[in-house]
Order: sequence, then structure tokens, then C-alpha cells
Amino acid sequence: MNKSENAIRVAIVDDDAKVREVITWLVEHSEDFELAGAFSGCDEVVDLVADDPPDVVLMDINMPGMSGIECVERLKTEYPDLRILMLTNYSDDDRIFESLRAGAVGYLLKNSSTAKLSEAINEAHHGGAPMSGEIAQKVIAYFHNQKKTTKYTATLSEREQEVLNALSDGLSNKEIAAKLFISVPTVRFHLKNIYAKLHVNSRTEAVLKAVQEKIK
Repeated sequence: MNKSENAIRVAIVDDDAKVREVITWLVEHSEDFELAGAFSGCDEVVDLVADDPPDVVLMDINMPGMSGIECVERLKTEYPDLRILMLTNYSDDDRIFESLRAGAVGYLLKNSSTAKLSEAINEAHHGGAPMSGEIAQKVIAYFHNQKKTTKYTATLSEREQEVLNALSDGLSNKEIAAKLFISVPTVRFHLKNIYAKLHVNSRTEAVLKAVQEKIK
């Protein structure tokens, strides 16, 4: 299959060979993605990132040896701009939350459809944070329990505030665009401005900052 010149390079890390094979097939059969590597453990992907960083890493949470969460912490410490999505099952909600705190930008269910896989990878690559409302609420609850030591001073426009509120509700770029009757590129434009004003680099960080600093 001919790949796009701007194909997103994806690395897969999962100790389950069947899961690796399925997601590898999906990535290889999409013109929008290019397989950077499929690995059974964290040490292998750490070596890959050091030599030839992928655009997005799909990381299993539960693995023998170094866990996915530990691997996220290690990778994000050395490569803070790396986009990491956690591979998980429905029962991993608490560990997903721990992964987000470690630096992951979202998560992807292992039984996701091809469309969901593509959407999540694309969203992560373009600065998004694919996650359910339930996980977003866990993140918000965590920061509600933290002491608020600083106040936010920059001012968001009315539209930027609407986009930020939608982020806090766990909506995707497409859902925000539909809700506010604007295009997806316009949503991305507002997100870029929001990130700059809040001094953050992702949707997750923007939501956390909004909650922590009581931006309303």
C-alpha cells in the first residue's frame, strides 16, 4: 500500500502477540500510518525512541518487568514531546488515570474498531487527548483535592472558553466542532491559542490547568 508522505509513524508495545499482530495489521493497511516497530517489552521501545523517535506510541499498561506506566514516566522524562496512548481494557480505569498522571495523552481500547484506532492516533498526533468522560472526571477529581497555590491571570476569549469547557467534558475535536458549529481546523486553531495562553502542550494539561486554576 502506498503511504502518505505525512504518514504518522506508530510504535506498538504489548506483550500479547495477538494484540501486536492485530494492531500491526491495522497500521500497515492504512495509508495514513507507518509502522515504526512492534515490541513485546519496554526496553525495546526505549531503544527505538532513542535512535528514531516515532510520532505516536501505543503502550500496553500491564506488562511483565517494566510496566507501561513506568515506561511512560521514563520516556516522558527523556522525551517530553513524545505522544503516548495507553492500550487497555475496560477494567483498567484506575491504571489509565495513573498513566495520564505519568504523562500519557490518552488511551485506546484493545478491541477498538479500525475507525476508532485511526481517530485516536490522529487525535493524539495533532495534540489531542482521546479519553472517556469517566477518566476525565477522575483527573478533575484528583486536582480538586490539591491545594490551589496560584491564580490564573491570562484571559481567554469567549470562544476559547467554550472550547475549553468542551474539553473538560471529554469531547473530541469533531464533537466540539459539531457542538459549537465550527470546523475541526477552527477547533485546532482555538486549541493552539488556549495551549499558548495556559502554557500547556496538550488537551489533558489544558483541562488540568483549568480545574487547578479555577478557570471559568
